Amino acid sequence: MPTTTPQPDDMHNPYGYSEMDWAAQLDPAYAAARSEVRRLSVGEEGTLSVKVKELVVLGVLASRGLQYGVAAHMRRAIDHGATKEELFEAIKAAAVPGGGVAYSVGVRALQALDQAGAFPPPTPPSPSRSQRGKATPKPSTLPTSLSRRGKTAKR
Repeated sequence: MPTTTPQPDDMHNPYGYSEMDWAAQLDPAYAAARSEVRRLSVGEEGTLSVKVKELVVLGVLASRGLQYGVAAHMRRAIDHGATKEELFEAIKAAAVPGGGVAYSVGVRALQALDQAGAFPPPTPPSPSRSQRGKATPKPSTLPTSLSRRGKTAKR
């Protein structure tokens, strides 16, 4: 599995693949061409947001069984506002054409990011409007019919 190093969000190596930096030294012209293609396909320009583009890419990579690529694209999607729930939904969608491989690879990558602290802790749900300001009556103030576990009181 290739190692990754944190990189600024440029199109030279936005996913931090160390082997791409190494390969760029072997053929800088080819690396520059790949960088331009990357900019055009998953860069800031275009109708789709970077987050959506990354969700598409990670689905394809999950279908191909490439967990390290899925994790790298999940990190970039998170950097562009993706939530854990959105990433999981993308994995579930990828599992339709990609099957169990896409699902298991995606879930493993998502779990690893979650365990590494990539997501904020969940916040407790706020009360719904109907629950706000209403206190539950004390048992002594319940109507007689309700105090007998739902049995109607005899009069």
